[in-house]
Amino acid sequence: MAKAHKGLSKTELFKRFIFITIGSILMGVALELFLVPNSVIDGGIAGISIMLAYLTPLPLGVYLFLVNVPFLILGYKQIGKTFAISTLYGIIVMSITTQMLHHVEAFTEEKLLAVLFGGLILGAGVGLTIRFGGSLDGVEIVSILISKKLRMPVGQIIMIFNVVIFIFAGFVYGWDSAMYSMFTYYIAIKLIDIVVEGLDESKSVTIISSEYEEISQAIIDRLGRTTTFIKARGGYSKEDTQMIYCVVSRLEVAKLKSIVQSVDGSAFIAIEHVSDVMGGGFSKGSIH
Repeated sequence: MAKAHKGLSKTELFKRFIFITIGSILMGVALELFLVPNSVIDGGIAGISIMLAYLTPLPLGVYLFLVNVPFLILGYKQIGKTFAISTLYGIIVMSITTQMLHHVEAFTEEKLLAVLFGGLILGAGVGLTIRFGGSLDGVEIVSILISKKLRMPVGQIIMIFNVVIFIFAGFVYGWDSAMYSMFTYYIAIKLIDIVVEGLDESKSVTIISSEYEEISQAIIDRLGRTTTFIKARGGYSKEDTQMIYCVVSRLEVAKLKSIVQSVDGSAFIAIEHVSDVMGGGFSKGSIH
């Protein structure tokens, strides 16, 4: 396993191992102690596995492994060795967890509470696993392969998969359970975004102004953020200029706008969301 991850240090490997383990256990807990006992399912391969376990004598843990692994093997070349090993490990831990908890009494029989807490725990588990280089559902791998063949966006394919799964859930469990399942999936997706991207979002800012040097220096002095000049040419004026590019935390956006406008009230400012920032001395601190 060390050879497969030779690009990672021992500390990074250990960190990945710990958090993928925690994430996988959390998903197993969410499924066996909250969702499955209340006839609520997740999307993707987990949803298919829950329905198969409901309709046959085999337990959920067996299906989570058996249904996921073929897709993992199928997409091995597409997703890479490191990701495949991390995903396989996560799936094994999740399957074992559900197997161990199979006869444990559910935390609650109140369906709404099961949906809320099950969705939160599920999202936290999947989010941790994704953040540290793994996955717990083969539907993403299938979607990548289909996307390459049909040239459809991966997100759109996953959505179609899940719509079909929830329709089947309606026939298996009843339409109330199917709608609860959709609500659970929505909660989980939102928490996955929070865990993967973090609460303190970063923003990339592009500024166009003739006073680019003064604005850049003001951002460095007053906000403590570094800036980058990008050569540009006006489409209308045909004049060469410099764009300013920098990354700030969400809390610093208002102050940055104030700094720019104090130098040039007519400056063009474009702000975009950044999923993650690494290196370059950037830290998501508070306003300076």
